[in-house]
Order: sequence, then C-alpha cells, then structure tokens
Amino acid sequence: MLDVPLLIGGQSCPARDGRTFDRRNPVTGAVVSRVAAATLEDADAAVAAAQAAFPAWAALAPNERRSRLLRAAGQLQARSTEFIAAAGETGAMANWYGFNVQLAANILREAASMTTQINGEVIPSDVPGSFAMALRQPCGVVLGIAPWNAPVILATRAIAMPLACGNTVVLKASELSPAVHRLIGQVLQEAGLGDGVVNVISNAPEDAPAIVERLIANPAVRRVNFTGSTRVGRIVGELSTRHLKPALLELGGKAPLLVLEDADLDAAVQAAAFGAYFNQGQICMSTERLIVDARVAEDFVARLAAKIASLPAGNPEAADSVLGSLVDASAGTRIKGLIDDALEQGATLVAGGQLAGSILQPTLLDGVTEAMRLYREESFGPVVVVLRGEGDEALLRLANDSEFGLSAAIFSRDTGRALALAQRLESGICHINGPTVHDEAQMPFGGVKASGYGSFGGKAAIEQFTQLRWITLQNGPRHYPI
Repeated sequence: MLDVPLLIGGQSCPARDGRTFDRRNPVTGAVVSRVAAATLEDADAAVAAAQAAFPAWAALAPNERRSRLLRAAGQLQARSTEFIAAAGETGAMANWYGFNVQLAANILREAASMTTQINGEVIPSDVPGSFAMALRQPCGVVLGIAPWNAPVILATRAIAMPLACGNTVVLKASELSPAVHRLIGQVLQEAGLGDGVVNVISNAPEDAPAIVERLIANPAVRRVNFTGSTRVGRIVGELSTRHLKPALLELGGKAPLLVLEDADLDAAVQAAAFGAYFNQGQICMSTERLIVDARVAEDFVARLAAKIASLPAGNPEAADSVLGSLVDASAGTRIKGLIDDALEQGATLVAGGQLAGSILQPTLLDGVTEAMRLYREESFGPVVVVLRGEGDEALLRLANDSEFGLSAAIFSRDTGRALALAQRLESGICHINGPTVHDEAQMPFGGVKASGYGSFGGKAAIEQFTQLRWITLQNGPRHYPI
C-alpha cells in the first residue's frame, strides 16, 4: 500500500485534520493507496505556497528554467517502474502506464524548449517618440485539475507549460489516481524546481466540489486548466467565469473514424481497434463511432470482429490479458446500460458485451440509430458503434452530428479528398489514415463544441499561460491637448 501525503511548499504533510481515504484496485478490491484528504485550509496553504514561490521562479533566467525542467524529465523517465507500480489504482495495463511516462517526459522536454520562445513584439505607434511593445509575462499561480485515465500524461500536461512560462502551480490530484499525481509532484520537487513551485493537493471524493471551488476562488489563482468530463468541465468553466479566471478546458469526446469506400480496410481496422479499445476505451480521443461507407461496411465489420477476438480483457496481471480493467465496477454498470439500451431498440451485437465486475470485453455494435443513447452519449469504455452512409457527404453529416468535437480520423487512399473532408469536420484534431488516439508533446491539443476550448501543447499553450501586456516608452516631449 502506498502512503500519499500532500505536497505543500516543498514539504510532505498530512491533512490538517488527519483524515485519509483509500483508493482500491478495481479488480481485486485491495487498497492500493492511502491518501491524505485535504481540508479547505490545506487548499489555501497550497495556493499560498505557490504564491510565495512565484517571484523567484518567474525571475529565473529562461535557460535555468529549461535546465530544471529537463532534469525533471530525465528523473521522471528514470522512475517509470514506480509509476507502473501504482497502476493498480485504475486497473490499467502496465504498457499504458509505461507509455504515459514516456510521453510525460517528452511533455516536460517540450516545455523546457519553450522557455526561450515566449516572445513579444514591437508595435508601430502613431504617437511621436512612443516606443510600443506587447510583452508576454507570467500570470502567477496556475491551478491544474487532472483526471485519472491518462494520469501521468495529463497531470504533467497540466503543469509543464505553466512552469515553462514562469508560473507556479497547484495540482489538484484525481481521487482515482492520487499516488501517481503525487509522485509527479515529488519528482519535480526532487529535480530542484524549488519549494512551492509545484504543490499537490489530494481530497476525498465527497470533498471535491468544495475544494475545487475554494481553489478557483482564491485571488492568487490567475489561471485554471482542467481535463475531464464535459459535465464537470461546465462546472469548472462557470466557477472560473464567476471569479474572472481564464480557463483552458479539454473535455469529453465521441471521436468518429470515417472509412471511405476506397480505404485500406486492413489499416482502418488496426487503427479502429487501437483507437476504440486501448486502455479500455478510457481516453478522451477514443474511437466511439465508426462511420463507414455502406459499400464496404460488411467487409470492414467482419474484419474488425476478427480483430476483436484477439483482444481479451482481464486482470491486468494475468498473462493472457491484452486489455485491462475499467476504472471501477460502476463504470461497467453504466456502460452496460448503454449497450443494453441499444440492443433493446434493435442494434446488433457483433462482438463483446460481456461484463464481469470492472472487466468489460471489447464491444462492437452495428445498426445503431439516433433513437439509441449510444448514438450521442460518450461511453468512455471499450464500446464502438457502426454508422453507415453512402458517399462522402453522408459520412460527413454523420460525423458532425455530435455535440462533441475533439478528435477524428479519415481513412482513404485519396489523401487530397480526405484532406478536403478533414477541413470540414467539426473537431479540434483530425488524422488522415491514422487513429483518433494520437498525441505528441509539441502539437496543439484541444477541441471544439462540447469538447472544450483552448489548446495545450508547445507554442499554442503560451497564450494560455501568459498575460499579454502593452508597455510604452516615451522618447522626447509629448503633445497633450490640454
């Protein structure tokens, strides 16, 4: 069992009232981590520590910030086995956590490369002798709220670019992966960023609404970033707006993968299986809708069904498990309800659908219609549906018929045709002849519609985590009308 204290001002500490909560393995029920349950006063203390650390961190030369972030990246990657050891919190496969560590280290490296790219500009002025500049400067304390499903990647993303831009950070850990999020904070602390530069708060599940509101309301918090469900994202966005805090929101998705009639079906099947079922479909970019030209749909579905047969889900520690567990049994119950609703209304179960506790076998449904909940609702599980249309326009209409707009993919041998369609897809991300699940540290990552607004990643994030200021320098006398 892992002991998970708070990290405030460089110090490991219990909650002020001593409370803890347990995070259990969703498959075995064993306690994986015993976690400090922060009070509202702990939340205040974390922000105060970040605020106290801000002047020195913001004043560091950019190459000094770069070197510290690079050191943190190396140390994070070197401790991969510790992160994998905590995978029991979410029931994920070891290969998923290993990939998380690799990408998270690259996120820190990319952030390090950005410390010298925070540029301003000189703007011509109509006032004689006025030298006008637009400067980007650090904001202050940034609040990052990260989810459990890609715990190392998304928590690191919540803090890396804010740090590169000269801000300090409070990370509110997920209640479902608190040990992993706390370990990230410890790695950054031990890498020598400085006491209070990164602070990590964990809270009992029932305390989350109060803790989040307290953190956002704190006057020292100047920016908010959140990755998670659209439902909670709306709450975070409303709270941030109420307190006049800019927020970056990366929310839910229901990614479409379009298969045109000229597609390489084997390549499309491989991408669909990976995109739909990796990490049990618990990725914001997971493929949830296969939008297939009717002329090739039967062949495509048959090939995908054969692929699914080679992807059994089970206890992540079992040698024959390719896919792991859902985050908990309640997720399985919720997703099974979506499957049953579709089947009761006439959908066809092509593969999977069997649920045992938190283990749901990869599922493929055909004949899904608008009347079924799975047509519109995000499953956030190993479930994908087939929607058929004939011709590019029909497929495009089906793809855009969603409140979500995060990731998408198009398979076609005619890349010019696919690119023209991609520009009309209502999504923040689109991959041609690649899976919907894809991320690189330097790429702009964000969605449209109910998938949120703003972008993480590389230069795109500089705008989110700096304040643009107009500064003038007057040379010589100035004329005034009075």
